[in-house]
Amino acid sequence: MNSTEAILKERIKELTCLHEVTSIIVNSDYDQLHISLEAIAYCLKKAWQFDKDAEVEIKSGVYRVKTKGFSTLMTTIKSEIKVFNKVDGHILVGYPEYKYSKSDFLEEEEVLLDNISLAVSNLLERKQIKDSEEKVKRQMERTDRLHILGEITAGIAHELNTPLANILGFTELLKERISDKEASRDLQKIVDNTIFSREIVKKLMFFACEMPQEMDVIQLNPIIDNVLKLLQPSLKAKKIQLVKSFGAADIQLRADTVQLTQVLFNLIMNAVYYSPEGGKITVEVEGNKNNNKIHIKDEGPGIDPGIGDKIFEPFFTTKPIGDGSGLGLSVVHGIISSHKGSISHRQNHPKGTVFTVNFPKL
Repeated sequence: MNSTEAILKERIKELTCLHEVTSIIVNSDYDQLHISLEAIAYCLKKAWQFDKDAEVEIKSGVYRVKTKGFSTLMTTIKSEIKVFNKVDGHILVGYPEYKYSKSDFLEEEEVLLDNISLAVSNLLERKQIKDSEEKVKRQMERTDRLHILGEITAGIAHELNTPLANILGFTELLKERISDKEASRDLQKIVDNTIFSREIVKKLMFFACEMPQEMDVIQLNPIIDNVLKLLQPSLKAKKIQLVKSFGAADIQLRADTVQLTQVLFNLIMNAVYYSPEGGKITVEVEGNKNNNKIHIKDEGPGIDPGIGDKIFEPFFTTKPIGDGSGLGLSVVHGIISSHKGSISHRQNHPKGTVFTVNFPKL
């Protein structure tokens, strides 16, 4: 084959590769992008001058695909993958280093590689845009659901308040009139359950933002200490080691004392609930020029990644029936949001969960 024929053959291979890659990208399934990237890698392999020896690796973010014979012992050329002008990975094309050198790569092949990298970069950018749009859509749908649920919840809470107050009042009157011990015990059970129900109604009202806030400048550390004192019996019952770490003594917030106490009580009580006997709970407070953070760490089983997005939804709970209403974390989330703060969770190491509450500085 003469040189003109050989050059023409190579150009045809490059154009075929570009056409095939364009087709792969157009028909890509964003949920199975690794399949498209693998197909692109094999297209590139066929486009090289010594295609039987050429191997390809595409690496970007969570994706890494390579042709069967790719190894680190290769002479390679590289083109960066940039997603929104930020280097996010690369495409490598290589030959076995014992057989080839850099001079065996054609200038046209380097141009082709850059063009394919650009096409892959555009594909990954569109994937990120799609993911962002879906995330915003889910957040909007969740906000709409919560708004409707909040209105319904507020109505239910108001309707339940009066009958619960009547049950409690009339039961207390009956207790005064009845001397029978068994009957008194039964009446006390009615009182206890009515008080429990009233607490759920109170949580519903917190969730529906029906409880008025009294915002003041307060000292954070004393409130945490008070909550920990309230929880001492629960900590002792499970022999839990408590570790406190306060970054500064005078951290101040603008907050509602009662609501902040409820946030801390719920989060630490959850840590106690899920902690093994003899485990450790750490409460850390840190502040910087922008915000104040509270970290609550436990050594429990952790949060299954599959439900990580659901734990702040109202009425969602992993506790057995009777142990929780599923309102605790949704109320916590609502209170923190109303204080212009945020709450997040991550895995603790080697096990457990870390909840982080972030409040803005004064």
